[in-house]
Amino acid sequence: MTSSGGPPDTSPQKSKAGFARLANAFRYSCAGLVAAFRHEAAFRQECALAAALIPVALLSGASGVGKALLVGSVMLVLLMELINSAIEAEVDRVSLARHPLAKRAKDIGSAAVLVALINLVAIWALVLLG
Repeated sequence: MTSSGGPPDTSPQKSKAGFARLANAFRYSCAGLVAAFRHEAAFRQECALAAALIPVALLSGASGVGKALLVGSVMLVLLMELINSAIEAEVDRVSLARHPLAKRAKDIGSAAVLVALINLVAIWALVLLG
């Protein structure tokens, strides 16, 4: 609790400091990746896309910075899909009923993925076509 008697300053779910915290964070992150892969078809499809595109990027004739941009744009799509999946899971946890705000949250998360995909296409075109 705070000195004023209010709610605690930190969550009681927070783990220990140091290596234990890092180890727990890594485990939770891996569990999140496994859950996304297991439950999200779009994430699986984007992982397949990444598995195809990242080797192409690394074997391309692009400069080091160009390769980093190519790989980074692919990773950004995966990142956005993970965030979108988390938003969708939380919205569904709160309620499966149709609600305009739930639709808005899901649509905005989906739009983030779309923007990342457009970014991927633009970067690949700019780097590879020069």
